[in-house]
Amino acid sequence: MQVKDVLAHKSAEVATIEPGRSVAEVVAALARNGVGALVVSSDGRTIEGIISERDVVRALNSRGAALLQTAVREIMTVSVHTCVPTDQVASLARTMTDKRFRHMPVTIDGALAGIVSIGDLVKSRMDEMETEHDQLVDYISSAR
Repeated sequence: MQVKDVLAHKSAEVATIEPGRSVAEVVAALARNGVGALVVSSDGRTIEGIISERDVVRALNSRGAALLQTAVREIMTVSVHTCVPTDQVASLARTMTDKRFRHMPVTIDGALAGIVSIGDLVKSRMDEMETEHDQLVDYISSAR
């Protein structure tokens, strides 16, 4: 299964935030969009970084409540792993697990085109396994 198959079953919209926005705005956008991470982008196409709930919690621990007024660019992750629609889901799941991150932007010709979470990948794998199971049961049942 490829990333494009996962994206076909979810919204193509990616929640983004500009790097100069405050962490308070990040928290509001995460809650409003029901997501765990935002792609940091000035134009909605170029990936400048990513900021997740985990980034906010870790920075809150070290900076305290003043963090809410801090600019996103000060705490975002700038080294962002990305993928393309033709990448294999199993490979992405392994990378995300090994490197311990949960959200990966999808790009087409270097431009932001979607995002997948480890949850999306697990769900797609479970759906795939369920389909395989059903096919095997049908095959065995028809062989009798």
